[in-house]
Amino acid sequence: MHIKDVDLNLLRVFDAVYRTRNVSRAADTLDLTQPAVSQGLTRLRLLIKDPLFMRAAGGVQPTPKAERLAPAVRAALGLLEQALNESVQFDPLQSQKTFHIHMSDIGEGRFLPDLMAHLRQQAPGVRIETQALPPAAIADALDSGQIDFAFGFLPSVKDTQRQQLLKDRYIVLLREGHPFAAEYRRRRRSGKALLEALHQLEFVAGRTHSDTLRILQLLKLEDRVRLTTEHFMVLPAIVRATDLGVVMPRNIAGGFADQGGYTLIEPPFPLRDFTVSLHWSRRFETDPGNRWLRQTLVALFRAA
Repeated sequence: MHIKDVDLNLLRVFDAVYRTRNVSRAADTLDLTQPAVSQGLTRLRLLIKDPLFMRAAGGVQPTPKAERLAPAVRAALGLLEQALNESVQFDPLQSQKTFHIHMSDIGEGRFLPDLMAHLRQQAPGVRIETQALPPAAIADALDSGQIDFAFGFLPSVKDTQRQQLLKDRYIVLLREGHPFAAEYRRRRRSGKALLEALHQLEFVAGRTHSDTLRILQLLKLEDRVRLTTEHFMVLPAIVRATDLGVVMPRNIAGGFADQGGYTLIEPPFPLRDFTVSLHWSRRFETDPGNRWLRQTLVALFRAA
């Protein structure tokens, strides 16, 4: 026989009769009539080619075939019931779910510490795995379930659900005591004069935040870039040890500046303002786990 020949309801009838050892009590359990249960048993007997249950005092007794079949049927029904229940509820305190999130390394540095501190208290069994995907692959990865969320400034990602979290802008981070910073404060340069003065600086840049490279290109500062790295989070350490400057988001730079040792300069860059958003797939929007983490991320990081 093939699984395609078996009506799932027949397995529910079998399981109820096996557990109660009585057709009438099984009917009550299933909210069916006794003839309906008897008819279901007859159909299943014909499919399996075994009596399954024999009359006994006070009810029925399973055959050896039924004894062998019962654990597998109970396990299969339990697994299906669990899967169906998971589709309508999500308990963060009990969940062992792993969520996959697209983030750049700079996004990891900014957002993961707060997220993991929150999960430790509210969802200790939940796991997070991050990966950085090319922007062109993000929408398909969300729809396929390869990732659950994409997090960041992703203007080229289309056809997703999204929630704006915060607005940010690009600034220049320098080491504390940098001669340019002292000159900037002394002359109070701003506007076009400050942009022109940037040609006195030399820069370090990171490939993972392409808009910072684009800004340097628009200002014709490419020839002032002395170091280009693959990863962005190493740049503040390089800035602190050298006279190089880095164009980076103010929200991130402020975290380094708060620790001391840095100065922020805010030129009126082209493309300087941008929005960090949370992206997800409409396909998984009603999934309870997706909805819970989505609400958690918005609560943690959405600017007032």
